[in-house]
Amino acid sequence: MNWQTRVTDILNIRYPIIQGGLAYLAYSDLAAAVSNAGGLGQITAMSLENPELLREEIRRVKQLTDNPFGVNFAIGQHGRPFSEFLQVAIDEEVPVVSMTGGNPAPIFEQLKGTSIKTLVLVAARRQAVKAEELGADAVMVVGQEGGGHLGRDDVGTMVLIPQVVDSVSIPVIASGGIGDGRGLMAALSLGAEGIEMGTRFIATKECVHANEVYKQALIRGTEADTVVIKRTLGAPARAVLNSWTEKILEIEKNKGEYEQLKDFISGIANKRYIYDGAVDEGFAWAGQVMGLIKDVPTVSELFERMITESEQIRAKWGK
Repeated sequence: MNWQTRVTDILNIRYPIIQGGLAYLAYSDLAAAVSNAGGLGQITAMSLENPELLREEIRRVKQLTDNPFGVNFAIGQHGRPFSEFLQVAIDEEVPVVSMTGGNPAPIFEQLKGTSIKTLVLVAARRQAVKAEELGADAVMVVGQEGGGHLGRDDVGTMVLIPQVVDSVSIPVIASGGIGDGRGLMAALSLGAEGIEMGTRFIATKECVHANEVYKQALIRGTEADTVVIKRTLGAPARAVLNSWTEKILEIEKNKGEYEQLKDFISGIANKRYIYDGAVDEGFAWAGQVMGLIKDVPTVSELFERMITESEQIRAKWGK
């Protein structure tokens, strides 16, 4: 099967599969494994404490792979200045920069004059159009099935992807609810030219920062074991259903404001679950695709499985 799309051409990768930014989890081990498997691995920049740690992660990825990789900037979720982090990515000649949340215009301004490829994660057609106007090389479009921060419109991937494909001329990368070869082929049939996966990559051996308790929760859980929190803050995000997220929902139901919520939705609370496995003392992001996760393979095993499954589907279509 010919896997060449505009996404593989732009990013110089073998397969049109991109690993999501994954706050506090997407570091060199995982990024290099995805890139070595033929996709685009990414480091999460704004989860690191300072720009020099980002430089170390970038250099470690370069030691682990000769293939392209990206650095993700979650510009709207941490409230931290990103300019110095971005300058490190520029100085280190990172091939790809992706942006999630917030206004990406300042990133495009700082990247002017570089050869760095740009991807913008969006959750609505109007955001995709704006990203194209700003100069994005491609848009990653997440439906409401996805994990972590989502759009406010509750539009699913099956509807959202064709809408965006019809609205922009740049390549579209589908995200949300994708975790196997069936999802990849479905995305391509909707007009996307690649996919981004987040939750599925957490349940891999190379996602070394994720506690085994977290990975087992993804395996045991179903699509019904996620909830959307932070709606009342205008920043809906999908997480694993547990006693902690139930507390968040209760505060929101009682019209609690940010001050009442901040300790429950903090990065510290997130890390208590994903790093320490303290499931009753924090929260973990996850998409509905957790209902399709049954094991914790290596990244290369996951890719091999997805490509084989996709080629079987293509052969069936040919009949």
